[in-house]
Amino acid sequence: MQGQRADADPGVEPGAGSVWGPGTDDRRRAPRTRLQRHLAAPLPSSIELVLVTDLDGTLLEGSVPTRRRVYRWLACQRHRVLQVFSTGRDLRSVARLLSAEAALGLHPPHLVIGDVGCTVACGASLTPLALALEPIEALWRGRAEKVLPLLALVPGLSPQPLSTDRRLAYGIDPLRLDTSRLAAIEAHGVDCLVSGDKYLDVLPPGVNKGSTLLGLLEWLELEPARVVTAGDSLNDLAMFETGLQSVMVGNAEPGLVRALPGLARTYRARAHGCLGILEGLRHFGFGHLLDGLP
Repeated sequence: MQGQRADADPGVEPGAGSVWGPGTDDRRRAPRTRLQRHLAAPLPSSIELVLVTDLDGTLLEGSVPTRRRVYRWLACQRHRVLQVFSTGRDLRSVARLLSAEAALGLHPPHLVIGDVGCTVACGASLTPLALALEPIEALWRGRAEKVLPLLALVPGLSPQPLSTDRRLAYGIDPLRLDTSRLAAIEAHGVDCLVSGDKYLDVLPPGVNKGSTLLGLLEWLELEPARVVTAGDSLNDLAMFETGLQSVMVGNAEPGLVRALPGLARTYRARAHGCLGILEGLRHFGFGHLLDGLP
């Protein structure tokens, strides 16, 4: 399915679906300036593109020479491309990743959306932003205590350790898990997200990569036409459902591909992983940023 060009109106209403965007008083007091005070490194002064990428299967997918080349390009574009990692990883896992990939030239992004949307952090310091955490924590308060005993009775789930108190994560045995039992969990005011037939995330109601990204864009005071998201798994679907220009990379999981007909502004790339991101940027009219790609 074809997407819109970057100069087209993506049809996204600012704040639609957001759970932590600035309130009326915040909007009167320069939200982006207030956000910058919580960050350890400056945001680009003139932003031409906001590139929001999933990690595993997307930015991290590709041969070593290919990743090295794309990482160098990202490093060279930091003055005009605001880079956001949007991932299911928690912040400790993101820190380990950045350390491991540094040898290939991967730099910290400007911002991180972690824990499938339950965490927002400064990319340079990986310090969580209270602006986002307080409203998300309010939505989560008391939920874990209600659903943990129920989840313990569901066959095929194995708890995963996390460095966050705002979601629950499980590995899945797809041969044992009966997903129809998850409706009883959601009846207690949480969202259950299965991705890749490997993972189950139990999230605060209405919190996901898409809703958190919309809140972030409100704080950044940026129009949707400058934003491109990219991903490969079902936990990226919420980003694509925002109506923002999005790239579904060529190696996307089957469940995500099945959703493509309903995603009017999502481009299905032929190339896999990080090369699929570049393909999508060209499609959406940002090819000029790739001139001289190292």
